[in-house]
Amino acid sequence: MSPGDIIENVTYNELVRSSKECRPILHRARKAILDTQTNMFSQYTFCNPLTHPRLPAAYLLAVGGWTNGHTTNEIEAYDIRTDCWFSVAETDEVPRAYLGTAIFNGSLYCIGGFDGAEYFNTVDKFDLGTNTWQEVAPMHTRRCYVSVTVLDEFIYALGGFDGEDRLKTAERYQPSTNQWTLIESMNEKRSDASCTTYHGRVYICGGFSGDECLRTAEYYNPQTDQWTMIASMSSRRSGIGVITYANHIFAIGGFSGTSRLHTVEVYNPCTGTWHNMPSMLMPRSNFGIAVIDNRLFVVGGYQGFTTTSEVECFDVETHEWSAICDMEISRSALSCCMVPRLPNMALDAPHSHSLQ
Repeated sequence: MSPGDIIENVTYNELVRSSKECRPILHRARKAILDTQTNMFSQYTFCNPLTHPRLPAAYLLAVGGWTNGHTTNEIEAYDIRTDCWFSVAETDEVPRAYLGTAIFNGSLYCIGGFDGAEYFNTVDKFDLGTNTWQEVAPMHTRRCYVSVTVLDEFIYALGGFDGEDRLKTAERYQPSTNQWTLIESMNEKRSDASCTTYHGRVYICGGFSGDECLRTAEYYNPQTDQWTMIASMSSRRSGIGVITYANHIFAIGGFSGTSRLHTVEVYNPCTGTWHNMPSMLMPRSNFGIAVIDNRLFVVGGYQGFTTTSEVECFDVETHEWSAICDMEISRSALSCCMVPRLPNMALDAPHSHSLQ
């Protein structure tokens, strides 16, 4: 209904005017309309259920990370329609940073990571439909700085750091059987790398070998259980963000060994070549990355001096980066993923929401 319909047709309706129950509802609705018409926008206005889209097409989740010198288990969600971040209900899960996340069949998987003292091989599953956590089968290896992606019926966990060594080993998880299986090891040891999928292959780029930041990249073919090196990036990138977007593989930001990067390069799998794209607005490493609503988002990260809550997105149509609403907390070493529309996504409070 338009604001005019609500004010003219509902306010003066005899049934509404004679109902004590309707008066406070009508008062809240008229206040929300007045706020939006007079441009009195605020965090509350955007997250007010009366002015908030009931079913966003998708949410962007930011999970875990480092904030204020310690690890966090906080999960924030971003609604692209209202440019609004909000906190998901508190969790009792162990705080962890440098983890990997994946969305599979309506559940969020939190994989590996580090709590400041212990390196994890554990995997926790959050059912977005029932709002419940469950620990599932652990990985074969402890993996901090792990790279995680989903291909077909499997969740892949690649490389990382087990507390002693940088890893070239890789494994994949089949949710239907709750089992992890080791696959062929990568050609190089990689922690702090990032991976994505494209046309039935898993691509991983950059990272840290234990001796140097890497510019190399390779892909895994699950049909042959083999890794193949591809052309190297122009820059060394540890703490990189890698994602498939616009039929290319984007390699963004990271640490070169001397400085944090804001540069972006993309790989064309058809030609086997890399080329440069417009740089981010600010340099960052160890940030979250996701594609939602045909835009590429980078979230938080480390700037070289401090963590950040700043978020920006890239539109391939305009070839421009733009700043969007900051997260509620500053953090690096987080992981991001896109959650498709859920019929039970409840948005009933301005600052403390829950997936229930």
